[in-house]
Amino acid sequence: MSETGLIEHPDGCARCWWPGHDPFYMAYHDTEWGVPEHDGRALYEKLILDGFQAGLSWITILRRREGFREAFAGFEPERIARFTPADVERLMGDARIIRNRAKIEATIRGARAWLAIEERGPGFSRFLWDFVDGAPLQGCARTRAEIVPETPLSRQVSKALKAEGFGFCGPTIVYAFMQATGLVNDHLVGCHRHAACAALGGRA
Repeated sequence: MSETGLIEHPDGCARCWWPGHDPFYMAYHDTEWGVPEHDGRALYEKLILDGFQAGLSWITILRRREGFREAFAGFEPERIARFTPADVERLMGDARIIRNRAKIEATIRGARAWLAIEERGPGFSRFLWDFVDGAPLQGCARTRAEIVPETPLSRQVSKALKAEGFGFCGPTIVYAFMQATGLVNDHLVGCHRHAACAALGGRA
């Protein structure tokens, strides 16, 4: 890894430092992270998983993602919103997920908040994308040191989500969510995915 935080790989591509040389993590970096996501259900799933990440590494959650999907009814908010205390106990015994009662209960509250947003207006996707005027913000960091853990905007989004009833969505979690779902393109400028994600966002 260079001092910038870029890693030159044998395939000739320079990548951000954080997936290292793990093929599974590199695939996530190359195909998902930073790609603008506009599907409301997918955005709910990612926000919930980022909440479960709190205190852990993202790769830990990523490797359990399929287990999470099976345990949480495919992350369909309509189904999760109907979860009962018995479902909470079921999930507390499910080794495929992170068994944290507060986070499980926050997932159910988040599903109900998602439904409320969907019912009253243009939906959860629009709710989030309106914070960036509908198009990704383009980061211009050239070194790892320039990547920040949170921003004034992530604090604003965090406050709005909490007001709606979501939990485990502090400014740092929200900024990681914004980076991952392409609300902001924070691939390092020298990373081969920076220009690709900028083009997908329409702000090349």
